[in-house]
Amino acid sequence: MKPTDSAAPASRLRRLVVPALPAALVMAAGVTLAAGVLYTLGGGEPLFPSGPVGWALAVLTGVLVGHLVALGRDRWWGGTGSGAALALAVLLLYGWVPAVLVSLSVVVLVGAARRQRWRQALVHGAVDVLGIGAAALGLAVCGVHPGVRHPWTPERWDLTVLPEVVVTAGGYLLVSRGLLWCSRLPLDGGLPTLARPAVVRQALVGVALLGISPLIAVCAVGAPLLLPLFAVPLIALDSTLWIARARAEEQLRDPLTGLPNRQWLLERTWTALDEAERAGTRAALVLIDLDRFRSVNDTLGHLAGDRLLLQIADRLRHALPRGAEAARLGGDEFAVLLPATDSLTSSQRVARNLVAALSSPLDLDGLTLVLEASAGVAVYPEHALDAEGLLRRADVAMYQAKRDRSGVELYEAKRDGNTPDRLGLLGDLRRALDAGDVELHYQPKVRFDGHVSGLEALVRWVHPDRGRVPPDEFIAIAESSGLMPRLTEYVLETALAQVARWRAMGLEVPVAVNVSPRDVHSPGFAGAVAARLARHRVPPGALQLEITEHVLLEDPQRAADTLAGLTAHGVKMSLDDFGTGYSSLVHLRRLPVSELKIDRSFVARLAVDNEDAEIVRCTLDLAHSLGLLVVAEGVEDDETWERLRDLGCDAVQGWLVAAAMPPDETTAWLRARGEHGWRRASETTALAAEKAAERPSGQVVN
Repeated sequence: MKPTDSAAPASRLRRLVVPALPAALVMAAGVTLAAGVLYTLGGGEPLFPSGPVGWALAVLTGVLVGHLVALGRDRWWGGTGSGAALALAVLLLYGWVPAVLVSLSVVVLVGAARRQRWRQALVHGAVDVLGIGAAALGLAVCGVHPGVRHPWTPERWDLTVLPEVVVTAGGYLLVSRGLLWCSRLPLDGGLPTLARPAVVRQALVGVALLGISPLIAVCAVGAPLLLPLFAVPLIALDSTLWIARARAEEQLRDPLTGLPNRQWLLERTWTALDEAERAGTRAALVLIDLDRFRSVNDTLGHLAGDRLLLQIADRLRHALPRGAEAARLGGDEFAVLLPATDSLTSSQRVARNLVAALSSPLDLDGLTLVLEASAGVAVYPEHALDAEGLLRRADVAMYQAKRDRSGVELYEAKRDGNTPDRLGLLGDLRRALDAGDVELHYQPKVRFDGHVSGLEALVRWVHPDRGRVPPDEFIAIAESSGLMPRLTEYVLETALAQVARWRAMGLEVPVAVNVSPRDVHSPGFAGAVAARLARHRVPPGALQLEITEHVLLEDPQRAADTLAGLTAHGVKMSLDDFGTGYSSLVHLRRLPVSELKIDRSFVARLAVDNEDAEIVRCTLDLAHSLGLLVVAEGVEDDETWERLRDLGCDAVQGWLVAAAMPPDETTAWLRARGEHGWRRASETTALAAEKAAERPSGQVVN
C-alpha cells in the first residue's frame, strides 16, 4: 500500500466533518435556546429584568456594541472579553436566558453592522449560547438556580462565592472556546500552530471574567444606575486583548513581507508532522534562497532590496500549490511547507516549480532584474522525524544546490557532513591526518608518443574499522567542515616530499595536486605553496595544481589573483573536470592555466556517442586556440585512445595506462618505462612479434 492510501479516508472524513460542525452548532444552539425560552415562559418567569437594572444593562450592552462596531476588526476565536464578562454577570444574577439574550444582542448587532460576516456571527452566537448553557449547568451543580424574579444575591460577595464564580467562568471558557476552535479548524490543520498564544489570551480572559463579572453583579443589585460606567473597564479589557493578539501575531509574522516567520514555521511543521504520522503520509519542507541577492542590496540599496523581497513574497504566495504554506526565515531565505506530499519526486517537482516562478524577470522602477533561486528539499519521514531536523536537512540540500548550481537538490545523507556517523568520520579523519595514516597514490599521465608527462597525486584513506573510505566521501566531509585546508596542506607536504625523493633518484616527473575552491580563496595560499617548494628544494615547475571550474563561481577575481600569484612563482595550473561546471569563456581566458582536463563523463562514451565526441572535439579546438594542453581523463580502452589521438588530444590518463599506485609501485613503474616510455599492451605484443619475425631461423633468444 502506498503511504498516501491510508490518508485518503481520513482526509475525506475530515472534509466532511469539519465543515458540518458549524451547522450542527447552530442547530444545537437553536434547539437549546428555544427550549430554554419555552421553559422560562412556561414557568411565568420574565425573560429579562425590568426597571432600572434592565435599562442599565441595555445601555451598557449598547455601549459595548458601539465600541465593537467602531473597532472595525474581526472577532478572533470567540469574540471579546467585554461581552463575555457582561453575559456571565447577568448569568450569576438572573440565570441562563437573560445572559443568552445579552450575549446574542452583542453578537447579532455586531454581525448586522458587518453584513459580510453574518455567517461568522451566527456561529459565534451559537457557541456563546452553548457556552453559557454549560456555565449555567455548572452553577446548578453548585446549588445555585438564579432567575429574574429570584436573582442570586449572596449575603456577602467574598471568598465563599469564589467556587461558583470559578465554575461559571471556567465552564463558559472551556465550552465556548473549545467549540469555536473546532468549528474554525482549517482542513490543513493550520490553526493549532497558534494554540500557545491563544491559550495565554484565553487565560487572560478567564482572569478578567473572574474579576469583573462579580463586580457587575454587585453593582446591578446595589447601584444599577452606575452600570454604564463599567463600559470603561470592559472596553479596556477588549483593548488589552487586541494588543495581546497583535503582539502574538508580530512574534509569528515577518514585519516586511507579512509572511509567517521561522517560529511559526517550526510550530506549524510540528503540527504537520503529527498529522502525517497519524495518516501515514509524507510531509516536506522546501528551503529557498535567492542567489547573489547581496549584490542587489550593494548595488541598488537596501530599500530597493526590500521592495524586491516584497515582490518575491507575493510571487511565492501565488505559486504555492494547494495546501502549501510559505514563510520567510530572514534575509533572502524563504521556506515552503508541504503538509501532504505523494513522494520525494513530487516534492522535488513542486520545488522546481517554485524556483522557476521566482526566477522569472522582476520589474523595479523600469529596471528588469532576474534573480535566480536555489532550493533544498527534505521529506518526512525519509530524511527527518522532527521539525528542526527537517529544516536543517532542507538547509543542507539548499546549500548543495547553490554549490552545484543545480537549482533544486533533494537531501542526501551521504552529502551531509553533520550526521552523527559523518561527524564521527570527521573526527577519525582529523586523527588520521595527525598520525600520517592518509596515503597518496599516483596515477600517470602519458602522451601519445609514450612519454610520461606527469603524475596526479590522489588521496587514499583506509579506516581501521570501516576499511577503504571512498575519496568523494571523506573529501566532501572535509570541505563541509572546514578541515579542507588541513587536508590540502597534508597532501601538498606529502607530495612535495615524494617529489624530492624521486628527484634524488633521478626521476624528474611533475606531480599534480588537487586543490579546492576554499584553498584558492584563502589569503596567502600562493605564498604558502612557494614556501613549501623552497623548504623541500623542489623547483616550481615540478608542481602542478589542479583546480575545478567551481573556483570561478564564488569570486572569479580573487581566484584569478591567487592563481596569478602561483604562476608568478613558477607553479603550473591545470583546469580539472572541464565541461561539468558553469564557467564562461571570459573567465577561462582570464585564468592563467596551462592545461585543461576533459572530464571522464565525456571521454567514457567517446567511441559510441557522437554528441560526446563533438564536445571533445570542440573542447580540443578551444583549448588549443588558447594555447593550452589537453589531457583526457578516464581512458580505459584502445578504441578511446585512438579516437583521442585522431582528434589531436595531447595526453591521456586512466586505467588503460595505469591505476593510481602507492609510491613504491609508482617508483618501479617509472623506472621500468624510463628509457622507452609507456606502450599499450597491443603495441608491445605487435612489437615483440615484429622482432621475432626479424630474427634468423633457429636463433635462440636468451
